[in-house]
Amino acid sequence: MNRRQLLRATPLAGMLLGSRWMPDASAAPPLAFAGEKSRLKITGIRLVRTRPAHPLPQYTPSPGSWSTQGVEVANPMSIYPEYKATRSLFFPDPGKLGGFTVEISTDKGIKGYGNGGPAGGEVVTGHLTKLMMGRDPFDIERNWDICWRSTMSYGRMGVTMNAISGVDVAMWDIIGKALDMPIYRLIGGEVKDRVPAYCTGNDIEQHVEFGYKRLKLAIPHGPADGREGMRKNVELVKRARTALGPDGDIMLDCWMAWTERYTIEMAEMMEPYRVYWMEEVLQPHDYAGFGRLNAAIKSTRIATGEHEYGRYGFRYLLEARGASIWQPDLNWCGGLTELRRIGAMAAAYDIPVIPHGGGLNGAIHWTIANVNAPWAELFMPAPGGPKEAYKMFEEQYVISRGPEGIYTRPHERPGWGWDIVVS
Repeated sequence: MNRRQLLRATPLAGMLLGSRWMPDASAAPPLAFAGEKSRLKITGIRLVRTRPAHPLPQYTPSPGSWSTQGVEVANPMSIYPEYKATRSLFFPDPGKLGGFTVEISTDKGIKGYGNGGPAGGEVVTGHLTKLMMGRDPFDIERNWDICWRSTMSYGRMGVTMNAISGVDVAMWDIIGKALDMPIYRLIGGEVKDRVPAYCTGNDIEQHVEFGYKRLKLAIPHGPADGREGMRKNVELVKRARTALGPDGDIMLDCWMAWTERYTIEMAEMMEPYRVYWMEEVLQPHDYAGFGRLNAAIKSTRIATGEHEYGRYGFRYLLEARGASIWQPDLNWCGGLTELRRIGAMAAAYDIPVIPHGGGLNGAIHWTIANVNAPWAELFMPAPGGPKEAYKMFEEQYVISRGPEGIYTRPHERPGWGWDIVVS
């Protein structure tokens, strides 16, 4: 499911990008460890289907909304006309090789839940389960390293890291529930009361009316669309600048669709509109290309990392000086354990880290606990819905308003605070 499908479905919570889920009855009373080992033991690992416990009402979005399938967004397959119109034409069919949720059970009755990226569930059931059974989830570093070393012979990025991410996130959920604490309290506590948020999507006027002062636009056109596409990209950015006024921030999500030359030309054309960053302009393996762009373009920042995996991938990006902003995804980069390592590496070089989907999934816990994590990414329910939908959105994501527009923060419930019904 892509982002537009996510927004069109409108429950918004509990889908591929995750949500502010709340714990269910699986949370046991907190344990008094009194300085000894937790004595927890993993007794079961399975993939589960989940749904939001409190879904937003469903409705038909306003015509022309970015959340519908009728709006094109640039992608690396745009060079092939038969796949150009929408990502669903080349993504796996629904229900096949998608993201997954893993449930990890313990002998004390505490269960943890974690989301992982596409196709990772097969690695969890076929390999990692036998390695993690009987282990203490509090041995989080040891458990992560066992998962990593055991899979490196057939994959160090992509699917295997998606699998490790889900398992790691679920173990952190267990730890938080066992100690009766939200995750951010376990990793240092909050360094700010709330996190400024930006909104991704092209329903510009709706987002500004809601209160956002930072917008990330899904760029519709790439090299396959020629000069006309470039002009249309500029018109979209101009529209956003007009709606935001002179002080708002505009970011561009180019989703691996551009080339070096195209990026340089677009940066020049958009300079009058003061774009804050250009995101994922190249394919993620092109570290040298990112480095050249980051050195050459002075009018904006280069951001990337959504499709980067693990600290070693980000080390390559660092060595290439490929980006001014890093964007790891909690559910893909290796889970919270690896996100903390990536964040520490970035902090040593004063590189801001703004996790992909970080206001929608558990990464908001990491963001509020780290100084070099200035913003969180959010989405909006599509325009055209009942007032109840937007009120529920504000409650689920602890939305507040202030000088920087929209803010969010984690809930105080134990673990990730997820709100799901498990089947």
